[in-house]
Amino acid sequence: MPGTHDGGKRAAQRNKERHGNDFYQRIGRSGGKISTGGGFAANRERAREAGRKGGRVSRRGKAKTRANA
Repeated sequence: MPGTHDGGKRAAQRNKERHGNDFYQRIGRSGGKISTGGGFAANRERAREAGRKGGRVSRRGKAKTRANA
């Protein structure tokens, strides 16, 4: 049942059996230690610049109006 809700529950149960009940706490803690607190929340100007770049690289074509058709 990979990719289903029940399959996810079974995988989580299996991970806990193999690695202990605190498995998800341990892997979450390791990710938290690595984090340096960066990202867009720390730098609003960086977020603005990324949004501008993303908006310019639109994957949609030009709007189809009567003039363009």
